[in-house]
Amino acid sequence: MPLFELVPNISEGRSDDVVDAAVAAVDATGARVLHRTSDPVHHRSVLTIAGGANAVVDAAVALAGVAVERIDLRAHRGVHPRIGALDVVPFVPLDGATLEDAAALARAAAQRIWEQFAIPSFLYGAAATDARRALLADVRAGEFEGLPERFESMPPDVGSIARHESAGAIAIGARPLLIAFNVELESGDLALARRIASSLRERSGGLRSLRALGLRLDEGTVQVSLNVTDPAATPLARIVAVIAALAAKSGVRVRRSELIGLIPERAVEAAARATLGVPPAS
Repeated sequence: MPLFELVPNISEGRSDDVVDAAVAAVDATGARVLHRTSDPVHHRSVLTIAGGANAVVDAAVALAGVAVERIDLRAHRGVHPRIGALDVVPFVPLDGATLEDAAALARAAAQRIWEQFAIPSFLYGAAATDARRALLADVRAGEFEGLPERFESMPPDVGSIARHESAGAIAIGARPLLIAFNVELESGDLALARRIASSLRERSGGLRSLRALGLRLDEGTVQVSLNVTDPAATPLARIVAVIAALAAKSGVRVRRSELIGLIPERAVEAAARATLGVPPAS
C-alpha cells in the first residue's frame, strides 16, 4: 500500500487542549501521529502524520473540523504568517507513492473540507492549478486579514467565498520531503533577520532549494525560519555556517538552531559528518 506523510500546520501554539484534540481526531482516522511540536510565539503547531491514502485524507478533514470548532483566527496573533486556522496541509509521497498521487489526495481533501465545513482552499506546490499559487509564500501573502481583498484577483481553487468567517482558508498542496529548520540570533534586529533570509532564499538568488523568513521572537532574539527542500543540495551545516557568517558582519552571534518535525536520517548523518569532519562512506 502506498504511504504518505501529512504535515499540517495549525494556528494554535498555546493551548495543549486544542492540540490534544487535533491529535485525537487524527488517531480516530487510523492515520498515525509520528510527532508534534508547538510554539507559543509563532502561535502554531506542526503535526507529522503518516498513513495510507484514505487515512491521510480523512486526517486532513478531521483536522479541519477541530480547527473550525476550536480556533478563531479573528483573535489570533502570532509571529508566523497564516491564512487559516488549519493553515497549511501538505501531502508528501513516501514508499510506493508519487507527487501526482499526493496532488490527487490534496484535491480530494480540499473538496471534502469545503463540502463539510465551508472552508475554501488554495492548491499549491505540485497540486497547484495556477502558477501564482505554486509557492506557499505567495498563497499566504496578505495573510488571513487580506483574503477578502485578494478574492477578486485570486479566488480559491475550491470554494466560492474569500474565507470562512473564523477559520479563514487553507493552503493544501503536494510536495517532496523537506526539513523545517530555524536558526535564532542573539539580536532583536528584525531587519537583520530579514536581510539574511532574503540573501539565503532561492527565489532571491541565494542557496539552492531554500526558503526563508526573518521573524522576531522577542526583544533580544530574531529567527531565520527555513524550509530546506533539498537537504542533499543544501546541507544543514552549510546553512548554519552561512547564517553565522552573515550575522557576524553585524556583530551578532547564532544563539541556537531548532528542528521542527522530523528529518530524514541521511540529513542527520550528513550534518554529523560535516561537524566532525568525517568523509562520506565509500
